[in-house]
Amino acid sequence: MSKTQENLLAAFAGESQANRKYLAFAKQADKEGLPQVAKLFRAAAAAETVHAHAHLRSAGLIGDTKANLEAAIAGETHEFTQMYPEMIKEAQAENNAAVARYFDFANKVEEVHANLYKKALENPAAMPNVDYYVCSVCGYTHEGPVDKCPICGAAAAAFEKIA
Repeated sequence: MSKTQENLLAAFAGESQANRKYLAFAKQADKEGLPQVAKLFRAAAAAETVHAHAHLRSAGLIGDTKANLEAAIAGETHEFTQMYPEMIKEAQAENNAAVARYFDFANKVEEVHANLYKKALENPAAMPNVDYYVCSVCGYTHEGPVDKCPICGAAAAAFEKIA
């Protein structure tokens, strides 16, 4: 891998992290009644997304939908089979039960994501028109509304319909 390719991937990671961090900061500013600060964080987050997408595109890592679904399946599968299980063990070894529990939630959700992508890969053009709902506590993703999160137990009110 060339140094430029390494730099594109590092820049993509940094911009992606900044996006998510700024969105979290915006949510906190909203909670504190500071809507203009929240708006600034959301604007910067949107700009970081522009940068991240440009880096990913320049790295040649956006393919056609079939290739993108395959890449998503590989990434999610890595997370639930290798990454999170190791992180859960390490958190448990450090007696950090709260983090181990949340890593376990994420681990289970990543498998759900992989399965949703596999389903989409079967026939992307014939996917049924369904709404997806995401649990705001653990990230569980479901086709259609749910009464209770099967991963973390959150009530239906914790779910957000994704447009």
